[in-house]
Amino acid sequence: MRKIGLVAVTLALSVASANLLEEASKLDVKEVCDVKANGLEKVLEVAKKFNPEAIKLGVEFKRLGIRNREYIKFAEEAIKNKQKETVIKYKEKGEEKSKKFSTDYATWRACTFAIRALQQVNEAEETWRLSIPGDGYKF
Repeated sequence: MRKIGLVAVTLALSVASANLLEEASKLDVKEVCDVKANGLEKVLEVAKKFNPEAIKLGVEFKRLGIRNREYIKFAEEAIKNKQKETVIKYKEKGEEKSKKFSTDYATWRACTFAIRALQQVNEAEETWRLSIPGDGYKF
């Protein structure tokens, strides 16, 4: 009886993951992550929706030593405090560091990174065969 429940939960989670991957692959990143057109809160909600799936799949973006979850966290704090700039604190090689970004830029970056991580997973699943020598790919 326990195995059936575990299988059902696993199946439900994999279906949810597939749905998020499919949904992310259909999005236009420029349109969805446009801070001026959609507003900071809406763009950040998109990032918060897709980034946990990227973390779960192990493909979360990391740029300038900063993980996307940190962009989301500090952008959310800046929006809540109505700050124009976001100071993102992170650790690099055991050392505490911080970088300053405009809140608009940090929010846009968080959204873009969350969606593109999942889109790249989907693209890799569809196109990996093209890179195998001998399978029709011309060098």
